[in-house]
Order: sequence, then C-alpha cells, then structure tokens
Amino acid sequence: MRRLEVPKLPFLPSILSSAVALGLITALPTAVANEVYTFDTTTVAASSEADSLQDTAPASVSVIDETELNKPGNTHLADVLAQTPNVNLSAGASRGKYYQIRGIGERSQFTDTVNPSVAVVVDGIDMSAMTMGATLLDAKQVQVLRGPQGSQQGANAIGGLINIIANEPSDTLTGDVELTLAEYNTQNLSAAVGGPISDKVAYRIAAQRNTSDGFINNDYLNRDDTNNIDETLLRTKFRIAATEDLDLDLTAFYANIDNGYDAFALDNTRHTLSDQPGHDRQETLALSGKSSWYGNANFIQETAISISKSNLEYGYDVDWTNPVFQPAANNHTDNYSRDERGATLDVRFISTEESRLFKDSTGWSGGLYYFYRSSDLTRDYTKNLTAFTSEYETNRYAGYGELSTNLTDKLTWINGLRLEQDSTLYSDNTGERSKPTEHLWGGRTALEYQTSERQMLYGLIARGYKVGGYNANSSLPNELRKYESETLWNFELGAKHNLLDDTLHTQVAVFFQQRDDAQVNATRTELGAAFDYTDNAKKAYSYGLEAQAQWQASDAVRLHGSLGLLQTELTEPGASFDGRGAAHSPEYQFALGVSFDHGSGWFSGLDVEGKDEFYFSDSYNSTTDAYALLNARFGYQQDNWSVTLWGKNLTDEDYIVRGFNFPNNPYKAGVAEDYVQLGAPRMFGVTTKYAF
Repeated sequence: MRRLEVPKLPFLPSILSSAVALGLITALPTAVANEVYTFDTTTVAASSEADSLQDTAPASVSVIDETELNKPGNTHLADVLAQTPNVNLSAGASRGKYYQIRGIGERSQFTDTVNPSVAVVVDGIDMSAMTMGATLLDAKQVQVLRGPQGSQQGANAIGGLINIIANEPSDTLTGDVELTLAEYNTQNLSAAVGGPISDKVAYRIAAQRNTSDGFINNDYLNRDDTNNIDETLLRTKFRIAATEDLDLDLTAFYANIDNGYDAFALDNTRHTLSDQPGHDRQETLALSGKSSWYGNANFIQETAISISKSNLEYGYDVDWTNPVFQPAANNHTDNYSRDERGATLDVRFISTEESRLFKDSTGWSGGLYYFYRSSDLTRDYTKNLTAFTSEYETNRYAGYGELSTNLTDKLTWINGLRLEQDSTLYSDNTGERSKPTEHLWGGRTALEYQTSERQMLYGLIARGYKVGGYNANSSLPNELRKYESETLWNFELGAKHNLLDDTLHTQVAVFFQQRDDAQVNATRTELGAAFDYTDNAKKAYSYGLEAQAQWQASDAVRLHGSLGLLQTELTEPGASFDGRGAAHSPEYQFALGVSFDHGSGWFSGLDVEGKDEFYFSDSYNSTTDAYALLNARFGYQQDNWSVTLWGKNLTDEDYIVRGFNFPNNPYKAGVAEDYVQLGAPRMFGVTTKYAF
C-alpha cells in the first residue's frame, strides 16, 4: 500500500467451549436496565434544526443508541444495521461495505467510479466512498434516515443517509476500556478518555484495535487466516469555547485497515483453494471542523468543513484455485488501487426567535455547500498486458433552504429545496474522456400534525437525485460507457406514539417510491469472462412499510422490535429484469430483542434478526435463502466494570451475504453457476469493560 500523505484542500490547489453455549441458552432470560433503544430528544441529520425524533421529525428514521452499539461483538456499522427495517448490505469483500435502503444502493465496485446512493457520514466526514472506516469506534449513536435526503444532503443520498456520531468531549473526566476475546483468534481492544483541559477546552481521544484470523480455511495453503481482520483506528475530538459567541468543534480521524479477502470457493463452502489470497485495505486520514457563532440576534451561523485522503486497495484470486487444480496459464489475480481525496464545505444560517417570518410563524434555515472528490484508479489484471488507469474528479456547488411554518398550534408545514450543479471530469488510458455538467434539484414538502403530546402524524413528498457516471471498462461498446442521472419521488405517511406513560414508543411509516432512469447493475460476458457495469432502467418502483417499537415492560424487562416490508419492481422493455424485483431487496426483514435485569448485577439478553430471500443481482435470477439468526448474552455488572459472555448465530445458520452467477469452474467450461459468500458461523466470545 502506498504511503498516506496529508490531504490538501482541493479548493486551495476456540476460545470458549460448548459449556459457554449451554450457559448462554439456559440464561436467556441486557442487561442492565439501560440496554436497548431510546427515543430521547435527538438531533436528526435530516433537519436543519434540532428535532425531537419522536415528536417532530417527519420522516422514517431509526436511531441506534450507545447501549445497543456497545453490545459485545459490535465493532462495525455492518454489525448493527439488521436492527433497522428495509436496510440491507452487500459484502463481496472483507466486510459488508455497500448499503441499500428500500432497495436502492450499490453492491460492489470494480473499475467504475461509484457515486453512492446511500450517504455514510461519520462526525461530519463523508465516508460514502470509503465505508470500511465507518466503524463503531466510541460511537454514541447511529441514525438511519430512509428515503431521499435531497434538501439537506444532495446527490449522494437518493436512497437515504447513515449518520454515525461519536461521543463528545465532556466537562468531567470520563473514559472506558474494553477487551473482547472470541473464537477464530478474535481480539478487540478499545479505549477512550475525555475531559476538560481548561474551562474553555475539552477533549476526547479514542482508539481501537481489531484482529481476527477469520472463519475461512484455505486448504491449499493450509492456513486459517487468509480472510483475516487487521484494523487500527484513532479519533481525537476537541470542543473549544473560543468566545462567548463562538464554539469550535475539531475532529481528527485515522484508520489503517489491512484485511484479507479469501471468501469464495467453487463448492460454496468456507474452505477455499486459492494460491494467491486477496486483500481489502484502506488507509484514511480525515479532519473536520465546525464553528457555531451566536453573535447576531437574528441568526445562528454554522460553518462545517472536512477534508480526507484515502488509499484503497482491493485484490483477489480470480479463479479461486491453484496450479494443481488447473493450468498455471489460467491462474490470474485482479487488483484495484485507488487514491481518494475528498472535501466538503457547508455554510449555514439558522433562524432565531427574533427572526422568524410571517408573524413569527415560520422558522428558516439556508446555506451554501461545496463538495469535492477525486479518485485515481490503477487496475492490475494479470490477464492483461498493461494496467488500466483512470482519473475522476467532481466538483459540486449547492444552495439550499428550508421553511418550517406553524399553521396552527398542532400543524406544521415544512418545505425544503436544494439546487445543485455537478461538474465531472473523467479520463482513462483507453482514450475515453468526458467533462459533463449537470444541474439537479431536490427537496421535500411535509405536514406534521401533533395530535397530542404523545402522538404525531405526518405526510411527506420528497424528491431526490443522483448524478450520472461512466463505466470504466474498455470492453464495453461506446454506447454503454456512459449512464444518465436518475431521480426519485418518495411519498410517505407515518405516525409516532408515546404510550403507557411513556414506557412504549412506536413509529410506523408506509411509502411509495418511483425512480426515473434508475441506475441498475448489468452483466456482460466476453470470452467466457463476466463483468458488471451500470446502465439505466426506464423506471423502478418500491413500496412498503416500516415499523419499530421499544417497550420498558417493567423495571427488569425491556423489549424492542422492528419490521420492514418491501416490494420492488424494475421496468425496462426488453431487458432480462423487466418486471422483476430489485437486487438485495428482501420482501421482509425483522428484528426482535429482549433484555433482562436479574438483580444483584446479573443480566442477560436474547436477539433474533432475519430477512427474506433476495436476488444477487439485477442481471440474473439467482437468489439467497431466507434466514434468521439468534444471538444471546449473559453477564455481570458491578460498579464500573462488567463481564459478558455472548454468542452469535447460535443455531449455526449458513446464510449468504453476497452471490454471483457466472462461469468459473474449469471442469465446466462456459457453464454459469451460482457462487456465494457465506456469513459468519456460530461464534462465542467474552467481553470485559471498565468505565470511569
């Protein structure tokens, strides 16, 4: 991997035995009373102002709080998203790092430059193109906003937004240390500390080290670590009260990830035969800052800036075998190295009580936004005589605004609009070069009705958009090299309730979405080799339901659950997928959990999550199988420390996280077959945590 340089502003040039399993299962009846979701007042990223999620956010939103994020075994965003309805992910690498919301989102990346459909933001840093860095390092909250975020987020969030927020610096000294040991030589160590430096400056520092041999056995090399995890993560945050009217928040983030990638076998097992196992690497340095100025009685002015630099390298054994299995001439590797740079600048103005409009009925916000990204690719495919190289650069400028009008004491009307210009430069060493400019717009109009202090109803119409792009594959005919931008209309109705003296919190939403010129995955076969590319379908539709509930049934028992129902359809006359459902879009997803406080420090919990079958790809009809996973934990907490024994996938379910269909078996020349990557088998571990 190349050495990481400090980025420049682009606009400025078998650890546990079966006895543990028995203990987990017999103790099923989290622990401590605070382990599950909460619907406390939460700042929701979809809105320009601080919204109470339960009371005033007119959108389908899931908030995963710190107690859920800190459950043993959760280290990465992919570990917790099953708790959220109609959200799926795609692996095909060392981790699941491509996300789909309501059937919209990417599933892989090879030579193409992917413009994400689902935005992933970590502490104000856009990580959408480098999501292996989207870990749960010292995270206090994950917000999942379903549907287009055209008003506030723009082109990268046509499907939705995943926002990760880390713990903030505190006025008192706080911290924690956590150690996890688990099967497959899994070791996770994390620590965080924060507190005041002076009466005006506070800090928080967090670090994490994740290692594991992985659960794949390479029988040819006689190794059990070819699909390993090796991750080091650091974050530093400062909060500075610069003056009475000015607050500053500064963040620095570093990730060094050197994971193995050896996950596919011709017989679809966890035993591989590759002689040249692959890798999945990322090194990222990112900086962000936010200023909040309160010096004018008529508005609050916020400025947020971020810059990032990443080296990404992804490679694999193309044939998944070795010279003993087939001739050496057919033994190839494929490697993709990317140099990614990014920057954002957001200058926002938010109204105060003194500047509300229309007889004090309307709050407002608005701002200007700049986004920069460059991606330089080198592909080394041993079957080709020369490497493929490409350069991609995009500059986006946007203006946006939103009005929130109190029509009555209970009825609020929200209107938002965003205008965006995207200018992109693409070139590669096949002679392809293009420099289009697109003008796009999105927004939303919503009505929210507070029927009482404990119930809110809403209706929403939103428009999202996504820029077009290029298929960086010289094997494609010219007419398939470029694909067009797409738009999405979202229609949604929802309700949120606080019931039973605020012990039961529920929300439900129904939605219908239509995409025009929908960007879909297609597959083309040349000389026995299959490759993916992006094309446009005339229309795509999705509709469904999302429901969530959390109930503090008693002082000792707490339950939570979610359900997502989804129907999708792609429409393109003459295409193989015409009239079929979209890939990676299960018709149902669910999660159920219960936590018990047994008293005297003892606790336990049980969770089950599942989803329906779904298509591997838009290009063929192969599907996964429906499955459900059972997880459990049992532990003891006393004063500032706790010990938790836990197990995941207790029934040892074989389930698919990624699949393909193409010819790859040398003994079945030209015969396309299904090949799948399996998720983690049954796994046990123990986690010890000390907090102060």
